[in-house]
Amino acid sequence: MENVAPRPPSGAQWTIAADGHEAVIVEVGGGLRSYRCDGVDFVDGYEADEVCPGSAGQVLAPWPNRIRDGAYAFGERSLQLDLSEPSRHTAIHGLVNWVRWELLEESADAVTIGYDLPPQPGYPWALRLRSRWSVGADGLRAEHEVTNTGAEVAPFGFSVHPYLRVPGVPVDQTALRVPARSRVLLDSRLLPVGATAVAGTEYDFTEPRPIGDAVLDLAFGDVVRDDDGGSAVTLAAPDGSAALHIWADREFGWWQVYTGDTLTGDRFRRSVAVEPMTCPADAFRSGRDLIALKPGATWRGVWGLRPGA
Repeated sequence: MENVAPRPPSGAQWTIAADGHEAVIVEVGGGLRSYRCDGVDFVDGYEADEVCPGSAGQVLAPWPNRIRDGAYAFGERSLQLDLSEPSRHTAIHGLVNWVRWELLEESADAVTIGYDLPPQPGYPWALRLRSRWSVGADGLRAEHEVTNTGAEVAPFGFSVHPYLRVPGVPVDQTALRVPARSRVLLDSRLLPVGATAVAGTEYDFTEPRPIGDAVLDLAFGDVVRDDDGGSAVTLAAPDGSAALHIWADREFGWWQVYTGDTLTGDRFRRSVAVEPMTCPADAFRSGRDLIALKPGATWRGVWGLRPGA
């Protein structure tokens, strides 16, 4: 029998590089495995021989975060998703993070990949997903588009899940800025039960300040937008000598921030997941900022990473 070389758990690896920036995009999940600038890692990714831990770098579609009991109604349908997080009885992070994406176009500094999501019992709509990842002088850029290829309106939300770090700076000492006026209140299953203003509370990061011992796994909303309609979260060294900015365009009105406190082993509180989201958790049930994607319509969103003080 012919020996077959083992494939990495994350499948094919596509490395893109330019102007001192380098990223690795993977086939399984179509996500970001690593990103570095001038040889320094700013993304807390994983090794080629590892199964992706903690959703690191994954694309989350057609919904981000959790859906209560995996049950929702849309139009005249009542639907039930598989409970991909059994411990909390939820469906988490969508349907494309463990599928194999297809290479569509590749160059030295960019790669475009795609996946066609077929209709299925819990989500009976067809979507065509395309992601173009590129690097250049301004850092990493990710351009996503999702088209409804079916004949009916489809519920839709989108996010990505990179873990970020400022080189040499522990999470507790990292200065965090989140341009948002409110946060989602959660129950014991980390599902939304309301929202409240952050002003004057321990969750107010509208001005940069150290994370300290704060335990964060929540969504920030009512985003303060830049002139172009987008926004950015910043992680920085205490003295301001180094920083990483994660920015997103106007399509993303929510930021999820997670300090990794439920991760195990050496990943515990080692980095901060910062996720630009189009909607908060449980949007399939609440309807909050849920996108109703019409037949033939395409949603487009762009985000990126920019190192710099």
